[in-house]
Amino acid sequence: MLVLVAPGQGAQTPGFLTPWLELPGAADRVATWSDAIGLDLAHYGTQADADAIRDTSVAQPLLVAAGILSASALGDMAAIAPGAVAGHSVGEITAAAFAGVLDDSAALTLVRKRGLAMADAAAITETGMSALLGGDPEISVAHLEKLGLTPANVNGAGQIVAAGTLEQLAVLNEDKPEGVRKVVPLKVAGAFHTHHMAPAVDALAKAAADLTPADPTLTYVSNKDGRTVATGAEVLERLVGQVANPVRWDRCMETFKELGATAFIEVSPGGTLVGLAKRALPGVKTLALKTPDDLDAARELIAEHSA
Repeated sequence: MLVLVAPGQGAQTPGFLTPWLELPGAADRVATWSDAIGLDLAHYGTQADADAIRDTSVAQPLLVAAGILSASALGDMAAIAPGAVAGHSVGEITAAAFAGVLDDSAALTLVRKRGLAMADAAAITETGMSALLGGDPEISVAHLEKLGLTPANVNGAGQIVAAGTLEQLAVLNEDKPEGVRKVVPLKVAGAFHTHHMAPAVDALAKAAADLTPADPTLTYVSNKDGRTVATGAEVLERLVGQVANPVRWDRCMETFKELGATAFIEVSPGGTLVGLAKRALPGVKTLALKTPDDLDAARELIAEHSA
């Protein structure tokens, strides 16, 4: 069984969209999305520097656009026929598009409003996120809570991401949990999936109220608890609430295993989730769709493992 997943914020790198825009029709499609949401996705995906695409209001729509664009280069979802879809954090909106809960236009419109709302929330207090490498998850979580930090991403494979104020993260860098080898700051502009994002929840709820979601046509796995979600209304409700609650990617991977996953493809800009899957899902074939050069290998994997 094939699982198709979309990465979250921090996966973006300068120029990563460039090769995808060379595919037939891609530039026109991205230009249409850009006009619709008032953001020049082609510019930010090809010419902007790391600081510019670190901006939450830019990074989030850029990632969703890249995910939809790269997946569509493989064919339509009926041809890809994944047994399950999921996304990490903002990647959940990309996954909602894969599952037919939102059309491409609605997905880009929602993520643009999400990015702006989260950027506004992040501006209230200087906050950030850092990944803990190594250590025991239970020990790390207890240590983070002692420091007033939130385990905002419990990613599995021994990785936890802490979120909180910059002062709290500075203390963490000097006072690591037992067994943690390194604390790595992430390329994000706020403490996402924590109480610091509460103001964004209200704004996103208002944006979601204007949408009419369809029920998923594919098995959709939610970050909230790793459960599959059967209705579009619940998918949308979870997308709104997830902004201020931890991502449980560990539970998503447990669900992939329970569903019988044999292959795992991460859409552009892939790599992060594949790395986690290699450690947590032994025996599952993985592929990161980084550039169009990876399309042939991805198609071979799809032919072998899709429903």
